[in-house]
Amino acid sequence: MLNSAFFLRLNIPEHRQAIDQLDAQIVKLLNERTRHVLAIGEIKLSAGEEIYAPHRERAVFDRVCGHNAGPITNEQIRAIYREIMSSALALEKTMTIAYFGPEATFTHQAAIQKFGSSLNYSAQKTIGDVFTEVAKKTADYGVVPVENSTEGVVTHTLDMFVDSELKIVSQILLQIQQCLMSNAKLSSIKKLYVHPQSLAQCRGWLAKNLPRVEIVETSSNARSAELAAREKFAAALGGILAAEKYGLKILAQDIQDNSVNVTRFIVLGRQCSPPTGDDRTSLMLSVADKAGALHEAIAAFRKFRINLTKIESRPSKRKAWEYFFFIDCAGHFQDAKVTKAIKLLGQHCNFVKILGSYPNTE
Repeated sequence: MLNSAFFLRLNIPEHRQAIDQLDAQIVKLLNERTRHVLAIGEIKLSAGEEIYAPHRERAVFDRVCGHNAGPITNEQIRAIYREIMSSALALEKTMTIAYFGPEATFTHQAAIQKFGSSLNYSAQKTIGDVFTEVAKKTADYGVVPVENSTEGVVTHTLDMFVDSELKIVSQILLQIQQCLMSNAKLSSIKKLYVHPQSLAQCRGWLAKNLPRVEIVETSSNARSAELAAREKFAAALGGILAAEKYGLKILAQDIQDNSVNVTRFIVLGRQCSPPTGDDRTSLMLSVADKAGALHEAIAAFRKFRINLTKIESRPSKRKAWEYFFFIDCAGHFQDAKVTKAIKLLGQHCNFVKILGSYPNTE
């Protein structure tokens, strides 16, 4: 490895000559890497397997970050390799990712964060449409929001799993950075277009900085940006992607009241990937309408020392006072103790459904 003193001895032409030589090597190696990926893809397709492999994706990120000695940060390394893998996926197969739209929303941003910019993206009007597109194989995967750290769960996403056979194959954790965008100065803004959830996340900042503006609620952050771009003294709340699409300037960034504002999205697919050693399993179940039924059911997780990370209830919409419970637990459904817990769970439940197992972290 060359030390910093070596780089300081070179002049600009020498640095540029070295960069040109390194670029040639990088391009050659990237193409060689891609040929291996394409060969693997052919083997997978002939075996009827899915091209996208979340477990392998995570292993690659962990490995390349382990080789990283800087000055590039691990976050930057992951971003570079995300695009390398995205381009390879696009060459293996024409892949379409359906997402809860419209374009330039946080869900769109999350989808690009997961799959990169080389694939085809299809905006859908409703969460149900995303499920439908993946189920009928018009799209290879779908991306929908499932919960926000400050606003709670997205109930419609949970409800869709009652009748769907799709699986959760991966998750995306997106740090939500709300921005004020406009082509006017802050002091001249008279109207603010905003989605109700963004409004809820930024009430404190707005009360302090824009206390007298007219607030108009919209159907999405992208729609807010679109409307603000049409008016001289209007602004919008949303993400950087929306500002870029509609040509708006960012007047203030990270204006959400809670600095820890993360939305969790799930990737819908048809096949779960193998265990990675650090996974999460999502389940749906219903119990008998009697005292202690839920306590008896989830005792299975305590018996096998499995951490429950989430539990939510939703009306079944089939029978009055009947509920489905959505549970997230640590581990993969193929892990021995998780398999035993689910089997025991079935003895106390009217219904148990595995929604998916997937890598636990990004």
